[in-house]
Amino acid sequence: MKRLLLMMMGLFFAVTLLAGCAQHVYSPEEPYQSRLPAGFVYVDQVIPGVQLDIRYHGENNFVGTRIDGYHAPVGILTNEAATALKAVNQDLNGQGYGLKVFDAYRPQKAVDHFIRWSWDLSDQKMKSFYYPNLDKSDLFDLGYLARRSAHSRGSTVDVTIVSLESGEELDMGTPFDYLDPLSGWDAQSINPEQTANRLLLKNIMQRHGFQAISREWWHYTLINEPYPNRYFDFNIE
Repeated sequence: MKRLLLMMMGLFFAVTLLAGCAQHVYSPEEPYQSRLPAGFVYVDQVIPGVQLDIRYHGENNFVGTRIDGYHAPVGILTNEAATALKAVNQDLNGQGYGLKVFDAYRPQKAVDHFIRWSWDLSDQKMKSFYYPNLDKSDLFDLGYLARRSAHSRGSTVDVTIVSLESGEELDMGTPFDYLDPLSGWDAQSINPEQTANRLLLKNIMQRHGFQAISREWWHYTLINEPYPNRYFDFNIE
């Protein structure tokens, strides 16, 4: 009788445990979102249909390898930045366009990876693609790289515009992360179409509260960012 009672109690606890697990799995968005600190969201959950091409999760970037902290090809932003970016995308949709995101939140460990890479002057494998006209040793001094990045505050994003019909990127004159004066807003040698495309992106981003920087046509920071003095280091996963 005692043995039967113990078996029944064991069965009860097993069923209870399974029920609890089933209840947790039943809501798939909860564990997905719970990976993030409070105040952060996944870009594609806030902006349906947005294109993601998270370059630092792969090898197609100026370093040529996956960057530390990029454990998944997902975009993460503060809720405020993602909400503003959603409004940008909606405005573009009305014109037959949409957004593509190359990078969003960037952990400090990724910035540290860039610093270590900059010390190794023998590693020039991506020079012809990303910085053909500059010396690698000058990238920090020229302001293309920084020891602390606005991306680590969670409200900075690297974006371009794509055609909804073709899925192709608009011609901005240079690729994303092309470390060169040609990527800057004062570049004189891009053609009128490329200039117009850059201005289309800039005007619509500024309309929704983002600020550009002079050296990179793709880089925007939310002016009223919630963490202006805090740099995060949680992994992207």
